[in-house]
Amino acid sequence: MRGVKRYPQMKQQTLAMAADQDNGFEHSRKPTRREEFLRTMETIVPWAALCQVIEPHYPKAGNGRPPIGLERMLRIHFLQHWFNLADLACEEALYDSASLRRFVGIDLGRERVPDATTLLKFRKLLHEHKLGEALFAKVGQQLQERGFKVNTGTIVDATIIAAPSSTKNADKARDPDMHQTRKGQQWYFGMKLHIGVDSQSGLAHSAVVTAANVHDKHPLPDLLHGNERRVYGDSAYASQKTLIAS
Repeated sequence: MRGVKRYPQMKQQTLAMAADQDNGFEHSRKPTRREEFLRTMETIVPWAALCQVIEPHYPKAGNGRPPIGLERMLRIHFLQHWFNLADLACEEALYDSASLRRFVGIDLGRERVPDATTLLKFRKLLHEHKLGEALFAKVGQQLQERGFKVNTGTIVDATIIAAPSSTKNADKARDPDMHQTRKGQQWYFGMKLHIGVDSQSGLAHSAVVTAANVHDKHPLPDLLHGNERRVYGDSAYASQKTLIAS
């Protein structure tokens, strides 16, 4: 179609990718729930439209090392949200899981998985340019056009996205957008992702990123779309009794 920019990420297959995709001998194999979910997201999420939102801010190829494809980084970013994967855990999961590599378009026969630092930089780029809200608005618009509806129940949750404690910003100082926090008996340094998820479809409709030490309850108003009859959350939201249904 004229005027629509494509974001290709698949090249001619190597033996490594062919092996990932060849299940011809596994006659009794049943697709996992994760594989079914990823197939659905492949068709539902408007990848090209989301890339157009990010592209003006994404690094361009120059004399140095070329940047990783934008759609690939976006797909990895979504995987982190869907499966609650910190940067290092996501890197390892991509090496470990053929289904995740197929979804992202990584062929280990010719390339490595983006490392945890690269994933962190991409998330910071989205945060610095406040692109998270624009991405979710675009997803919501596309879902409504396809007949998907946001229902009257929202599940709220938060997850810590850990980063190396040595992470510095452009001024070689500890990044002010990150902070240290404790969960249970373990300390973490990084950021925290707060999401609002439709209680029936399981689709995320809102997201807020804060420093890791921000309490889960504070971004709650920004996670609601306004038409909720029920809001579900764990004990971290207990003080918001007018909003949370047990």
